[in-house]
Amino acid sequence: MIGIGIQEAAFTGYPATDMARARRFYGETLGLPEGHVFEDQGELHWLEFTIPGGHTLAIARANDQWRPDANGGGICFEVADLDAAVTKLQAEGVTIVMPIQEFPICRMALIADPDGNTLALHQKKPNHPECAH
Repeated sequence: MIGIGIQEAAFTGYPATDMARARRFYGETLGLPEGHVFEDQGELHWLEFTIPGGHTLAIARANDQWRPDANGGGICFEVADLDAAVTKLQAEGVTIVMPIQEFPICRMALIADPDGNTLALHQKKPNHPECAH
């Protein structure tokens, strides 16, 4: 066995200080469908969203060991139209951390969730290796 035997990414996780606010942001603003929801004594502690392509984004109640951080890890969402996505998010008051940047094979912007966690939005260019036919 090479390495430790990683088979796949189980999920990407972000901590949230206000689970209802996070639920609205990820579910309504970003439009991700909800998956599993875990509550304890009537309080929401863990919420999963299904990302097209088979990945799971988990939002969990922040605690002393896991706090929101703009410089922490991050997820990058592929979007069909980066300009339209950023324009829509700006209109909804979402913080744009980094405006759209051009790179040789892609375009990218960074946004913040309500707790300040950074998320990337990405759009492949036609010359991207995965777009070549």
